[in-house]
Amino acid sequence: LSHFKLLKKLGCGDIGSVYLSELTGTKSYFAMKVMDKASLTGRKKLLRAQTEKEILQCLDHPFLPTLYTHFETDKFSCLVMEFCPGGDLHTLRQKQRGKYFPEQAVKFYVAEILLAMEYLHMLGIIYRDLKPENILVRDDGHIMLSDFDLSLRCTVSPTLIRSSTACAEPSCMIQPSCTAPTTCFGPRFFSKSKKDRKPKPEVVNQVRPWPELMAEPSDARSMSFVGTHEYLAPEIIKGEGHGSAVDWWTFGIFLYELLFGKTPFKGSGNRATLFNVIGQPLRFPEYPVVSFSARDLIRGLLVKEPQQRLGCKRGATEIKQHPFFEGVNWALIRCASPPEVPKPVEIERQTTKLPVSTSEIY
Repeated sequence: LSHFKLLKKLGCGDIGSVYLSELTGTKSYFAMKVMDKASLTGRKKLLRAQTEKEILQCLDHPFLPTLYTHFETDKFSCLVMEFCPGGDLHTLRQKQRGKYFPEQAVKFYVAEILLAMEYLHMLGIIYRDLKPENILVRDDGHIMLSDFDLSLRCTVSPTLIRSSTACAEPSCMIQPSCTAPTTCFGPRFFSKSKKDRKPKPEVVNQVRPWPELMAEPSDARSMSFVGTHEYLAPEIIKGEGHGSAVDWWTFGIFLYELLFGKTPFKGSGNRATLFNVIGQPLRFPEYPVVSFSARDLIRGLLVKEPQQRLGCKRGATEIKQHPFFEGVNWALIRCASPPEVPKPVEIERQTTKLPVSTSEIY
């Protein structure tokens, strides 16, 4: 730990605090999660901390965090991860006019999150804590999911299934490069109409239904009551046991919040919120106006019966095929131009007034 200097506190969670840290003698910055081992033991949170570390160690995805190193001292357990200078989506949403994002920006963020969730489910990881506060913004404007201490690990058997549809457009196929980022994401404003478009026999004749990867841990079951009240799925509240479908419920709540600036079932208090999730129908405000496809996707995700929920059977594959995501080139989404790129952050080089000082950690 003597190789790192803690500069300022970035935030705190249920099992630890996160600090901006600098590798001594360099200008390389990292996010360091510091967890008090005695506190974890006393509050019976050690298993959660261990689970998060194990999950971080196995991740390798552009929209998920990189764990550079981890170590322990007598008092603390520390995780050194990537620092995201753009803050989180909750803070960014609060800065928007009306405190909600334009629909095209929402499509960008939720598409990247959907790919991250698909990857997690492929590894047998149910995230269980999706909310704007846990979505960090990198310096290039792309996102990163964080906080895995509530995640559930289970077994999964990824399988390839034959798609019922084929894609005959060359633009739907994987391309070797992305030379124009703005065309890799969003509607194709300058494409010809279908009646003017001449089919290319040499391409169409070669098209076959693409195989689809189905990697949904559908057999997972947990009885734990975990998550944020406004995002809790009905099956968690009822204590009926839950599986991977809870992630698609929270995905729907998340999509709703980004579009409308609020969650759909929030009550006057936590008890009222839980009652609304169970007993109240989904309603949409008149303003802001959003597309039919966005509302239709939310309706499919916020089905109270998990077995009927969009994504329950084929996971992210069936969600990606929803009309809301029309125009998204999933293979090249990393090339897309983000709605907003954070301004360069000026690092305050002070180590004072930290609740956990470096001397305490030593």
